[in-house]
Amino acid sequence: MSFKKLPKLRPKPQGTPSPPTLPPLAPNPALAATSEPFLTLLPTLSLSSTITSQSQITNFLQTHLKPSLTPQDLLTFLKNRLHHHPKYTHLDLHVFRYAATLDSFRHDHSTFEWMVRTLAITDRFDSLRSVLEFIVSNPCPCSDGIFSCPRTEPIFRFAINSYCRVGRFDDALIAFDHMLKMIDGLPNVAMFNMLIHGFVKHGEHEKALGLYNRMIKDRVKPDVFTFNILISSYCRNSQFGLALEVFKEMRIKGCSPNVVSFNTLITGFFRERKFEEGIGMAYEMIELGCVFSNVTCEILIGGLCKDGKFMEACDLLIDFSRKEVLPNGFDYFGLIERLCGEGKVERAMEVVDDLWKKGNVPSVIACTTLIEGLRRLGRIEEAFQLMEKMLKEGILPDSVTYNCLLQGICDAGRMVEANRLRLLASSKGLDPDGMTYRILVSGYAREEKRKEGERLVDEMLDRGFIPDIATYNRLMDGLTNGKSSLRRQ
Repeated sequence: MSFKKLPKLRPKPQGTPSPPTLPPLAPNPALAATSEPFLTLLPTLSLSSTITSQSQITNFLQTHLKPSLTPQDLLTFLKNRLHHHPKYTHLDLHVFRYAATLDSFRHDHSTFEWMVRTLAITDRFDSLRSVLEFIVSNPCPCSDGIFSCPRTEPIFRFAINSYCRVGRFDDALIAFDHMLKMIDGLPNVAMFNMLIHGFVKHGEHEKALGLYNRMIKDRVKPDVFTFNILISSYCRNSQFGLALEVFKEMRIKGCSPNVVSFNTLITGFFRERKFEEGIGMAYEMIELGCVFSNVTCEILIGGLCKDGKFMEACDLLIDFSRKEVLPNGFDYFGLIERLCGEGKVERAMEVVDDLWKKGNVPSVIACTTLIEGLRRLGRIEEAFQLMEKMLKEGILPDSVTYNCLLQGICDAGRMVEANRLRLLASSKGLDPDGMTYRILVSGYAREEKRKEGERLVDEMLDRGFIPDIATYNRLMDGLTNGKSSLRRQ
């Protein structure tokens, strides 16, 4: 990129009006630590790196931002000349203010929106407040008629949301009041929800309630999101009784609760160890036709298991399955893991079988957890049947679980079943590895089935699982001698 030097400033002829004076800017942190004169650079093709004075900046702006400047021209200049050069981005507000001093120029919603969003995204909140005040005193030309500019509310909504994000609620409320003066009619309920949620998120419970009361006073009808935010706030502040009152008020005002409403209350009941009431809320969901989410089931099942109520969790899950209200893809691995950990493998088998029959297919982790539980108890036959069912359903286990079960089947002298499992797994895409072959060859050696073992050794050779002739000879000798000579390589 080449830069042309600005021409030297010529003496101003007599009678020529003075150039507009730039409004003062807030101190720039990047320049505050230096004693050098105010140095400002704009990333344009004609800007010299020798700019050292405010007057030269003014001259440059007058040169490139003509008096016939339009909001679209300014927006293009801000986006294309400044926005993609982080070193100079801080000058966008300077240019924005300069344009406002031109007699023939008037900002509209496009430049307002770009400036507000840029300041909010870069966390220049003090400057953002001044721009919002400027918008109030210099509204968009679209507001010159009967109605206000339709972009006013979205512009302020973005600013308010940004203030809430960083906890600057005084500024958010000031911006909210400014917006009310400019828009037609009442604000959207989403504006109130945004502020109330911001208060709740930062622990300002009383301010959230105050804003809700103001909302009712201003005759803005709350929606389900409003009530959910308040219910959550009461629960966070251990005021569960009041949360229930809000839930009742919600229904009295004709606002139907959704799954978030119920999840929040169920969580509150379980936190208070009121398990029956929490479960009762779940059944009320079913009666109202409110669809369960995975979170609902995790709250219920996980909460019961956390308190050691494993049997109650099993009964509840099975009942939900029979009522066909379990969400698709709900992973009940946690319950199976807890049951196996408590030695209740039999009950875990019943849960998996019952839910599987109803179409609630267990996850691969739930299946492998149960297989490991059965294998540790020596229940190889049941583990084998479960593995076979998994493979037929296209649920592929990890190689460690698969090989461990094969080892158990071979140790039990059931080579027919072991080989059948190998063939089924291969047909479903679970290819045997070197350990799989060694386990099977060792099993055939113990049963003195040399011919079957030799076929597997040949497969191992073809697949590259035998590194050298010595390993091959050991395998063949083991089959000949009727014992295993296999070791991990």
